[in-house]
Amino acid sequence: MSAAERDELHVVLGSGPAGTALAAELARRGREVRLVNRSGSGPAIEGVDRVAGDASSAEQMRAAMTGAAVAYHCVNVGYELQVQVMPGIQQAVLAAAEATGARLVVLDTLYPYGNTGGAVMTEDTPWRATTRKGRMRAELDQNYLTAHREGRARVVLGRSADFVGPGVVNSTLGGAVFPGALAGGEVLALGDIDLPHSCTAIGDVAAGLATLGEHPEADGRVWHLPTAPALTTREVHTMIEERVGRPLNLVVLEEARPFGPFDKVFMDEYAEMFYQHTEPQIMDSSAFERAFGVHPAPMSETLDATLSWYRDWLAGR
Repeated sequence: MSAAERDELHVVLGSGPAGTALAAELARRGREVRLVNRSGSGPAIEGVDRVAGDASSAEQMRAAMTGAAVAYHCVNVGYELQVQVMPGIQQAVLAAAEATGARLVVLDTLYPYGNTGGAVMTEDTPWRATTRKGRMRAELDQNYLTAHREGRARVVLGRSADFVGPGVVNSTLGGAVFPGALAGGEVLALGDIDLPHSCTAIGDVAAGLATLGEHPEADGRVWHLPTAPALTTREVHTMIEERVGRPLNLVVLEEARPFGPFDKVFMDEYAEMFYQHTEPQIMDSSAFERAFGVHPAPMSETLDATLSWYRDWLAGR
């Protein structure tokens, strides 16, 4: 890394699991890092400066991104608010990128693909979403790519499957699984647990986004972030059982209904996305791996790290 690259400012928008992991990853890579959330507060991260900024305000986003070489959009909102709020956040963040000249790396989802009938998802998979949230995400992505194509901003999108890993609670492989596994309580499973279902380790999300931030030649397209080969939910459960030394007390939901950290408001909104648990969800990240030489962590390592984090988290509650 050159001295100029070390002096570059990288701005991370959003301090959820992805934004927090990314800020730490960028700091480890020697970047100057500014982590932006609404309050400007949160646990200290070595080498990271926390700043307050409202992602729905173009003026505040412009102030947060001023001087940045790269900005990473990892902002998310409550599930029930996404369709109404995320388009406004996009407008603010894109306007700031256009005004400041910062390259924009966007954390994205698999939602634009919609139902695939179990076909493996690559970057060439057609966007056929029929759900409200899937259509919204597809429209946002088209807007990003259009802004890049028209030369208004330099943008690249990194798509992730469901998160798993340290710090990840609000995921289908998160707070409704690991606490119960460790304490002998109920463990949530959704749909058909014998279908393969990709999950992306939060560390791989961070490494993938940071890599895109280092490679401007990647701009103008969608990339699948490095993701370990898909396992069935049952296979993941078996791996967890081996690590905790007891069988899991499974509660399998065949349709969306409240459970554990997922309340009625969330599950009512999630119902339209439940197809993800009734057909295989297989994400292929081989294009990214070939292009950048970055490979995903094995699921075994991710589960070890996740269980360790949850042990500490539960001990501190």
